[in-house]
Amino acid sequence: MPADVSELAREREFLAEARSQLGRMRDRVAALDGSYAGNWVSAEVLAATLARRMEQLTDDPEIPLFFGRIDLAAEPGAEIGAAAPGETFHIGRRHVSDPDGEPMVVDWRAPVSTPFYRATPKEPMGITARRRYGFARGHLTAFEDESLNRDDRAAAGAGLAGAGPSADAADGTAAHSEILEAEIERPRTGPMRDIVATIQPEQDVIVRMPLERTLVVQGAPGTGKTAVGLHRAAYLLYAHRDQLTRRGVLVVGPNKSFLRYIRDVLPALGEIHATQATIEEIVSSHAPVRATEPADVATLKGDGRMAAVLLRAVWSHIVTPQDTLVLPRGSFRWRVPAYEAREAIEQIRARDVRYALGGAQLRHALAHRVLVQIEETGDALDDKAWDVLARTKPVRDYAAAVWPAVEPRRLLFRLFSDQRFLAECAEGILSDAEQLLLGWDRPPRTPGSARWTTADLVLLDEIADLLDRTESVAHIVVDEAQDLSAMMLRSLGRRAATGSLTVLGDLAQATTPWASSDWADVLGHLAKPEGHVEQLTAGFRVPADVIDLAARLLPAIAPGLQPPTAVRRARGRLRITTTPLDDVLVAVPDLEGSVGLIVPDAAVPHVRTTLAAVGLMFAVVGEQDDDRPGPGGATGPDDGTGTDDGMDLEDASEFDAHLDLVPASLAKGLEFDHVVLHDPAAIVAAEPNRATGLRRLYVCLTRAVTSLVVRHDDDLPPELGIDRLADKPAEARSVRGPVRSGDSADPEPLGRHPSSRPRRA
Repeated sequence: MPADVSELAREREFLAEARSQLGRMRDRVAALDGSYAGNWVSAEVLAATLARRMEQLTDDPEIPLFFGRIDLAAEPGAEIGAAAPGETFHIGRRHVSDPDGEPMVVDWRAPVSTPFYRATPKEPMGITARRRYGFARGHLTAFEDESLNRDDRAAAGAGLAGAGPSADAADGTAAHSEILEAEIERPRTGPMRDIVATIQPEQDVIVRMPLERTLVVQGAPGTGKTAVGLHRAAYLLYAHRDQLTRRGVLVVGPNKSFLRYIRDVLPALGEIHATQATIEEIVSSHAPVRATEPADVATLKGDGRMAAVLLRAVWSHIVTPQDTLVLPRGSFRWRVPAYEAREAIEQIRARDVRYALGGAQLRHALAHRVLVQIEETGDALDDKAWDVLARTKPVRDYAAAVWPAVEPRRLLFRLFSDQRFLAECAEGILSDAEQLLLGWDRPPRTPGSARWTTADLVLLDEIADLLDRTESVAHIVVDEAQDLSAMMLRSLGRRAATGSLTVLGDLAQATTPWASSDWADVLGHLAKPEGHVEQLTAGFRVPADVIDLAARLLPAIAPGLQPPTAVRRARGRLRITTTPLDDVLVAVPDLEGSVGLIVPDAAVPHVRTTLAAVGLMFAVVGEQDDDRPGPGGATGPDDGTGTDDGMDLEDASEFDAHLDLVPASLAKGLEFDHVVLHDPAAIVAAEPNRATGLRRLYVCLTRAVTSLVVRHDDDLPPELGIDRLADKPAEARSVRGPVRSGDSADPEPLGRHPSSRPRRA
């Protein structure tokens, strides 16, 4: 038997044994019960802990138990943990040990695993070889060995039938891997999957940065910024388990469809302790969203200056004491003069406490002054007397009169209904025109009947924090952060006041009227000015010709950003055509992987009729809920129930279908093997201004992993410079000749991509 075949057989035996040991670990946990607990509370906690552990040890036979291996040097090398020289370690999604406790599979987050992601021949980090495995539905089919010994390249092991990585670069960087490339390009259907087997060195550095550091990851399309953020959350949950489990991890996405798209990533990595939510869900406890509003109003409500207006509005309720506090007690009447009450208020305000806490402190301050007078008469009081005096009706009534309670909805209702009150609070902060814009033309009768918007809820959240401190979590991962308003960012920042954040985004993809144009401003609104900005510019997913086309928009939408660099320079397919949509879609059933049909929001009803007419099964992204972003709120896509012939997937979730119909406003953050982009001019025109429209188009152009068809009737936006492609062939090297409107960069309507794969058994 050839050596490489026997080696593959040994690896398969090892995989089978590792799966057996994982089952043993799960059985051992299942055998435990709550009888060891000392009381029912401990029993409940233990039962919940065991249930979580059982879930973490679940083995999915279609998910590889390990994806790599490292061989340590015979002599001590770099610091890589407590491993001994000469050992080998299989790297996987979770730790698996044998009955003696010896590791069979090492968690990818363990320190010993770091060289698998970062080692190069120039910096081997104490390992001599790196092995990558190829799997098909959980079955081990191939492997590649890469030598990290610069003096012995020829000794690098070969995969099956000689398959192995190509020669290392001259500068000592890691070798090209066909298995790695095939995994990156592997067609997919369903929600986003983890990238734990394909994390690149620059991504791994970000993933493993310390918990206390707040990071901004500026990432061009296809650079993996979302996956990096989620893997960072998984890493931090591993490295700081107790702290993060106790205080919480929050993952914030732009909409519910996006959260459904990423929902399986952390559980696949064995982490079930993170909460996922949108901004609207985070602030939804204050009131339900019942309306949307014009973009200019929502933009003003999201302006950071509103924080100063609300601060002034809250503290304006304090009244300067004019009367004496009189507290009867037995036959005595104890008095606190108005000037002493004023002194107490000044002292409390100087402490910069929350408003509600200040009211409680005022009651105790007044009670303390009475207590001092009583003690001066020689009357001895016990330790509880102070609290008793603070709770007496005269003290409570006096404090409530000069430091009245504030309720967030009532305050915001008054601010928008009472133009005089708004003018007092906004003087020197907002202009007269801005104040008129904020005020309600027809105020509702009560706060309960007000039709609040998402922007209003964010303001209510700010008021609530001025009253009582918002609880902080240990870490927040927020994606598409460039689209958040200053007030939304403040809402997240206070939830990480004693924690840290991983901020993900791309300034070139900013599509809201209130979007940020500078990461320094974002960090300032988050109250984390010390945060560090990391840039990811290497695009591992989006093909080169697609990236090059989209990058033509950057001078108009983000002139200060560095254009992304596509790693896959010869893999993409780009076609620009005026062929009717139903003809373009004929090839969809034969495509391998997921297909996204991205259309202007207003075109969704018409296009779904077209899809039904050609007999295609599909799902509509965002149709499960009112998920489409509007100015200041959320409005759902067309609320029709589908075509009469039932060709759309009424019972299927988006991303579970082979074909997804995607409103352009919901395309951000999603990824498909094949994309048909319909009517780009209408996508641009649908936005409030051209710059925002071009950014929306940039997002839509960069959703494809394998092929992109741009289908149009009207002229394409001139910023794309389609008629200038002939002058720059190097920028579109996969395009055969000049591409102009109506021409095809590929002879087929939509082609199946023959991805490169390692040789198999």
